[in-house]
Amino acid sequence: MLAAAISAAVLTASSQSKAAAGHVMTPATMQSPTHIVPATPLAKPTGLVRFTCQQGNGVNLGGGLFERCYGPDQIRAAYSVTPLLNAGADGTGSTIIIIDAYGSPTLMSDLNGFNALWNLPAANVTQVAPFGIDPTSPANATGWAEESSLDVQWAHAIAPGAKIEFVIAASNNDPDILAATKWAVDHNVGDVISQSFGEAEACFDPTLLPLQHQVFDAAVAKGMSVFASSGDEGSAQPSCTGTPEYIQAASTPASDPDVTAVGGTDLKADLTSGAYQSEKTWNESLIFGDAVAGGGGVSTLYKRPDYQAPFVKDSHSREVPDVSYNAAVFDGVIVDFGGHFFLFGGTSCGSPQWAALTAIADQLAGGRLGNINKTLYKLAKSGNASSYFHDIADGSTNAIPDLSPFQGAGTGTPIAGFTAVPGYDMATGLGSPIASALLPAIAKPGQG
Repeated sequence: MLAAAISAAVLTASSQSKAAAGHVMTPATMQSPTHIVPATPLAKPTGLVRFTCQQGNGVNLGGGLFERCYGPDQIRAAYSVTPLLNAGADGTGSTIIIIDAYGSPTLMSDLNGFNALWNLPAANVTQVAPFGIDPTSPANATGWAEESSLDVQWAHAIAPGAKIEFVIAASNNDPDILAATKWAVDHNVGDVISQSFGEAEACFDPTLLPLQHQVFDAAVAKGMSVFASSGDEGSAQPSCTGTPEYIQAASTPASDPDVTAVGGTDLKADLTSGAYQSEKTWNESLIFGDAVAGGGGVSTLYKRPDYQAPFVKDSHSREVPDVSYNAAVFDGVIVDFGGHFFLFGGTSCGSPQWAALTAIADQLAGGRLGNINKTLYKLAKSGNASSYFHDIADGSTNAIPDLSPFQGAGTGTPIAGFTAVPGYDMATGLGSPIASALLPAIAKPGQG
């Protein structure tokens, strides 16, 4: 199997056991436990190329698998962010709120190393732990520290002029995550919220569900835009029983109608220039021998919001994701963690970058845009949809295959998934952004 061929190249840092019982959020950095791949720097960097996985077709790992990686310039080019940055639209005047548990003792040194590597300006980052930080296991702390570095570095890479308010939850228990988010909303500390974590809807503490929705309602009422990763187990989520088992489920907080749910794709872009080539649904399950794919599914908590009505005909429920972004590990993004460089994957990559894109849209609009879902679906329904989104419609799926041949993989598989088709689907949502056209359209009065 390919998984065996690459196992030596994969660094595993357990962020939160898959077998954990419900009522805890797990980072969406390519599932949990987190898998990240070490990246080898080039002795003599050239142009946008800094690592061996940015050369030619990437690093040939055998069995038809290539390890490819992207830096900020390539992702900016692929998603057409560069023209906006060149015109001065860099998020200046906006503040991105990033919610994570436990934080990271190396957050700023990691960010400074990332900025130096890619010639990015210094970032304006404020860290706050409004309720303190509870003790946790070293492995759990490491996983959330990785998540923290990813979120901050890539939000800054896309919107280098925006401020970042990094709000640290005391733990990854549902009440603590919600308390940190509520604090950020109550104190109005920023304009756009990114949440790169989640759990199956059925696993979320039911007593907190109405309170979570109230917090998101309050955020939208203040004009804030809210984003969340849709999950890294495809059409599945870990069960709530504490056993290594998968169930078909949508992820919360992504499924809340006030939230823009960000799914995952596998982006192919030119490794030298970053020019966009193609995308498909992110699904590396057979590579890793585990459920590793872009999250998507039908909510059991929320009815279909009006903005989805023109697209969602097969159910009367909220469906996720709304949009997507590159999430593949072996077409991953580079992150500085602990002074070393790694490829990161997961829908965690998309939430902070979509938040950063919206910070740019706020700048273009001259103020906060609030819940952008209505606008996104309206633009997707327009005759110019292909100008705003890369519509992934190649038949790829986020189904989870039979994992029984893989030792240690969860039971409950295979799990049927969803297929990337023209228009909206629960594999990749409306698609990925063509930012140079999409963000000015979002910022235009009356689009919502």
